[in-house]
Amino acid sequence: MSQRINAFAIGNKAVNSLHNMGFQVQNSSLDNSFLELLYFRVSQINGCAFCLDMHSKELLAKGETEQRLLLISAWKECSFYTEKEKAGLLWAETLTLLQGKEVSDEVYSQVSHHFSETELVDLTMAIITINSYNRINIAFGADVGAYKVPEKAR
Repeated sequence: MSQRINAFAIGNKAVNSLHNMGFQVQNSSLDNSFLELLYFRVSQINGCAFCLDMHSKELLAKGETEQRLLLISAWKECSFYTEKEKAGLLWAETLTLLQGKEVSDEVYSQVSHHFSETELVDLTMAIITINSYNRINIAFGADVGAYKVPEKAR
């Protein structure tokens, strides 16, 4: 899809507030490599090509393995994701696929076993943020494939 509107360049207050939320999440209690993995999985669920391109490039530049990246949709069956990563991915999938459902006590218990209260709030905000970016890119289109990893991030 070609870009309809560059919502990020227009820079209205709502989009700028999303940038601020993303900045806060990046500087939260959560590991940035894990956040990239989570962003990749949520973008995969939502079908956001721009974010998949961006976060796959970021992950590979930071040393993530191709195996973990390629098999992330089957994370439940893979032994090479940590239990904490699996809990975070479960939370991400649960919140991304809400569709009118509540978060079960079982899921909350499983996830809260691996994350402190602060981390759980930060994790939730990270999921909200990437879902918002996905929806903006899907609604207005984006220049898929153009993302370049900044030198400082490598």
